[in-house]
Amino acid sequence: MSASSPVRVMVVDDHPIVRSGLRDLLEDSGKFVVVAQAGDGEEALRLAEAAQPQVVIMDVIMPGKDGIETCRELMTLLPETRVMMLTAATQQDAVIDAVAAGASGYLEKYAPPEALVEALTDVAEGRLPVPDEAVKQVFAMLKGQRQTDPGRPVDRLTAIERQTLTLFARGIPYAEIARQRGNSVVTVRNTLYRIQDKLGIETKQELVIWAVRSGLLDDDVVGIDEQRLT
Repeated sequence: MSASSPVRVMVVDDHPIVRSGLRDLLEDSGKFVVVAQAGDGEEALRLAEAAQPQVVIMDVIMPGKDGIETCRELMTLLPETRVMMLTAATQQDAVIDAVAAGASGYLEKYAPPEALVEALTDVAEGRLPVPDEAVKQVFAMLKGQRQTDPGRPVDRLTAIERQTLTLFARGIPYAEIARQRGNSVVTVRNTLYRIQDKLGIETKQELVIWAVRSGLLDDDVVGIDEQRLT
C-alpha cells in the first residue's frame, strides 16, 4: 500500500451518517478510497462484485442479512477481499462470529478515529487486528468450558477434516485454507459443511466453539492473531 495507490474500500452500515463519516475519515487519511457504500448486507453483496474492494468495513448489526452472514457470503464471492467488522460493543459471541465468518479484523465503533485508520491499515496489509484481550478471554472461556461429549468425538473426523477445521477456527479465510490444502474454496466450504453434518452442528459459530472445546487449538489459541497468513 502506498500514497499513490490508496486501498479500495467499501463501507457497509445501515446508518447514512455513519457511512458518510467513515468515508470522510478514510479518504482524508490519504490511505483509502471509498469505492462503494451499502446500507445492508444484500446491497453490499450486489455492489461488491462490481466495485471489487480490497477491504470492506462492515457493521455487525444490520436489518435483514447481518454483517456476520454478509461477511461469510462475501468471502465466498470475493475470497481475496478482507473484511473488518465494526460494532457498537464488544461481545464474546460477536468476536467468535467475526472470526468464524472469515473477518480479518474487529473494532468497536467508539474507538478513536486514528485507531480505526490504524486497524484498517492492518487489515489491508494482512494483519489481524482483533482486540487481543477479547480473543484471549473468549478462547480461555471456551477452553474452561470444555466438556467430554462421547457423541461427538474428534476422532470421528478425518485428518483432512481436522486440519481444515483447525485452520478455519483460527480465523484463516477460505481462500488461504484452500491454498494450504491445494484445493478450491468450494472444496473447503463443502468440507466444513460435511463436518457440521457429521457433528450435528448448525452454525459456524458453534463449529468454532466445538473446535476449541475439543482441543484442536490448544497449541496456539492465545497466538491466534499471529496465525493469520498474509
